[in-house]
Amino acid sequence: MYSRFLLLLTTLFFVPQNAQALGVSECVDKYFAPFSDAFSNIIFTPIKIGSVSVPIIIMFLIVSSIVFTIYLRFIGIWGFKHSLHQLFGKYHKEHDNDRDGEVSSMGAFATALSGTVGLGNIAGVAIAISIGGPGAMFWMTFGAICGMASKFLECTLAVKYRRFNADGSVSGGPMFYIAHGLTRKGLRWLGQPLALIFALMCVPGALGGGNMLQINQATQQVISITGGQNSFFAAHSWVFGLIVATIVGLIIVGGIKSIANVTSKIVPVMCGIYLLAAIVIILMNFQHIPHAIVTIFKEAFFPQSVVGGIIGTIIIGFRRSVQSNEAGSGSAPIAYAAVKTNEPVSQGFVSLMEPFLDTVVICSITAFVIIITGEYLNYREGITGVQLTSAAFAGTFSFFPYVLAIVIILFAISTIISWAYYGQKAWSYIFGEGFKRTKVYQLMFCVFIVIGSCMNLQSIIDFTDSTMLAMAAPNLIAIFILLPEIKQDLIAYCKKYKMINVLNRPWFKDEKAI
Repeated sequence: MYSRFLLLLTTLFFVPQNAQALGVSECVDKYFAPFSDAFSNIIFTPIKIGSVSVPIIIMFLIVSSIVFTIYLRFIGIWGFKHSLHQLFGKYHKEHDNDRDGEVSSMGAFATALSGTVGLGNIAGVAIAISIGGPGAMFWMTFGAICGMASKFLECTLAVKYRRFNADGSVSGGPMFYIAHGLTRKGLRWLGQPLALIFALMCVPGALGGGNMLQINQATQQVISITGGQNSFFAAHSWVFGLIVATIVGLIIVGGIKSIANVTSKIVPVMCGIYLLAAIVIILMNFQHIPHAIVTIFKEAFFPQSVVGGIIGTIIIGFRRSVQSNEAGSGSAPIAYAAVKTNEPVSQGFVSLMEPFLDTVVICSITAFVIIITGEYLNYREGITGVQLTSAAFAGTFSFFPYVLAIVIILFAISTIISWAYYGQKAWSYIFGEGFKRTKVYQLMFCVFIVIGSCMNLQSIIDFTDSTMLAMAAPNLIAIFILLPEIKQDLIAYCKKYKMINVLNRPWFKDEKAI
């Protein structure tokens, strides 16, 4: 199978005469960019708020996350301790002796986290600061805190409405709780089309944000450390894409168990290396920490040079926050649905840690490195994305771009393989389960890795944001409808496990108030 796959890719992309005459990158941009731009214009249909045009879908996400946070009384705060207990298995022996599912709670968490902890944490933060100034980081963090409630709701629903296939595998995610959850409410006429729309958006979302953006930025870093414009990969970036596509193809053929096994090993290593280096740089520049904090807060509320002022900064921050932690987009629930548990709410608590670690911790540390070193001012010179982050690290450690290249490649591969699974489940929902159907999707996914390595960054960013945000629309509509149902499940869960500190709160005693 994979020998034929390699032959196909080689035939498509290794044609010296055509590559020299046209250039692979130019061909990809010429034919894909117009489609990407048209699709983005539809998804980002704006409304006017003062002098600023705000995409309707962004406003929907912002309002939804805030409403969910208030509705669950800031569950990201009062549920944080219980989330840690669930993640590290304190309750597993008590209620999971006979658990259904494919992977452990930690395995599902690692898979979902690897899907969110990617180049959005390195390149995405730099892009946000480049466009929205240092203040965008404040709103990215605020968006993540609100996003914890969204993540709890969608992941709880995913486990509750998952489906067990004849071969023992699990299928779950927004497609299923949108269709079946709304059908139980007597809204089959709405649930079925919304579920299909989500699946139809999830496939290009996997190909775009979960695939092409990751490989594109990884390729740029490899080019940077191998000679820049004189690098072999500068003119043959598709070669690096082909190498990564081969690695990814060999991993995803094993399904969620193989993916969870790989991500549970990659995630701690890549996060550890990256965070250690970032913390060292911050400590070496500790005298600039107060100024960096003041700059972030000042620019968050009184931006100096951002189009649209504070509204523009907020929109940029929230937009990049969604792209980074994907709360509300409906992607992570697909991984959480495969967890071995009989308590849907328990996995909802586990998922609270994902936006926190992804954005509040890793993205904030990245932002601090960029701001504390002063490198964020260089975006005016055309340095943005992963190059800006790399320059910030290189200012302290000249060798770090090489280390960062390794980290970026790990980040990219871990995110790509997780999103390969997300897209596969959406593909199967549309076309049905089956060996041949799955292989068609996997081959197509790997081809898009090669395409992404050749594309222009801006085209990928627009396509990435638009597909991920398009997924959010049907997902959030269903969550709003199913909110009372999850409220009852949460109350029953807290009573069962004697979470007295929560049950004694006035707002929790009145079940209608939660």
